[in-house]
Amino acid sequence: MVVVVILGILAALVVPQVMSRPDQAKVTAAQNDIRAIGAALDMYKLDNHNYPSTQQGLEALVSRPSGNPPAKNWNKDGYLKRLPVDPWGNPYQYLAPGTRGAFDLYSLGADGKQGGSDLNADIGNWDL
Repeated sequence: MVVVVILGILAALVVPQVMSRPDQAKVTAAQNDIRAIGAALDMYKLDNHNYPSTQQGLEALVSRPSGNPPAKNWNKDGYLKRLPVDPWGNPYQYLAPGTRGAFDLYSLGADGKQGGSDLNADIGNWDL
């Protein structure tokens, strides 16, 4: 009972703050998705000694990829149950090797186009 009361109080304090800033909540959700997908990519690399290629894409986290580099030790359970889409309903973008590191993982933002500013800006693993 005490836990329910505490959760109710927290919800009463947090929900109005989030509801008044839905656009910022979407940016935060995209950042959290990118962190989670990035962690799955790191697990993939630990097992297979390479990140999936751009051609293999993020789908390599859900089903065993073909092509190069080979996924010899691919986890039979996969690394993600399904691929999330960004809060605006678009797929996350993936490049390996990336222009900013071993891979680039990003959302195109609210406008779904490269670049942009404010809510339309790309949100990527380089920002985290």
